[in-house]
Amino acid sequence: MVKKFQRTIENFVCENCGFEVLGNGYTDHCPKCLYSKHVDINPGDRINECHGLMKPMDFEIKHGKYVVIYECLKCGEIHRVKVVEEDDISRLLELK
Repeated sequence: MVKKFQRTIENFVCENCGFEVLGNGYTDHCPKCLYSKHVDINPGDRINECHGLMKPMDFEIKHGKYVVIYECLKCGEIHRVKVVEEDDISRLLELK
C-alpha cells in the first residue's frame, strides 16, 4: 500500500497540555508539549481507530533536520514526525 498524504485543516486542543493549536493542514502535533494523537493510518486520513496519545520519546537528526520519535501510549506503535518551525525546540532537546 502506498502512503498518500491528505491535507486536513483543523484546529484542536492538545489533550496533554490544553494548548489551543491552530492547524494549517500539515499540523499533527502540539507545538508546545509536542504530544500528538494516533488518528492517522496514512498522513491526514484520520481513519485510525486507536486515538491514543502519542508521547514524544526521543528525537533524531535526519538529513540535517530534527525528527520527533513518538510512542502511542495506547497501542505502543512508534511513529516519526518532522519538527516544524513552530515547535518548542527547548522541549524537544529535553527528550535527550
